[in-house]
Amino acid sequence: MSDENQTQAANESAANQLDPAFFTVVNEYLELTNRQSKQQGLKRISMASLFAAARFNAHVYLANASDPGRDRTDFLNYMTTLYRRMLNEHLDGLGHERGIDVGVSELAAEYAAAAAAGPVSPATPAAE
Repeated sequence: MSDENQTQAANESAANQLDPAFFTVVNEYLELTNRQSKQQGLKRISMASLFAAARFNAHVYLANASDPGRDRTDFLNYMTTLYRRMLNEHLDGLGHERGIDVGVSELAAEYAAAAAAGPVSPATPAAE
């Protein structure tokens, strides 16, 4: 690989990395849900988390959309696709980490393509 291509690959990799403060926020949220689940149960807190995320994301959308009525379907499609991807990634990662067969990933082709493209630094793991 030429120096120019290596520099471009390094810049793209850096651009795809999340700020470490993001993972601090995620870990704080997971600590809260873990505490709550000890009193309320995992399924109840899972549903409460989804409900809260939906409410918050609807608020963010309405606060930022120039034409919420026109763009509603696009927003819903984007958010559900994003959540499905995140859920797939976590199933794959946690299944692998815990030695659990979680079935064939919907992202298997992407993982294979990324592996063929070269090493990628892993995301910072979240607290469980």
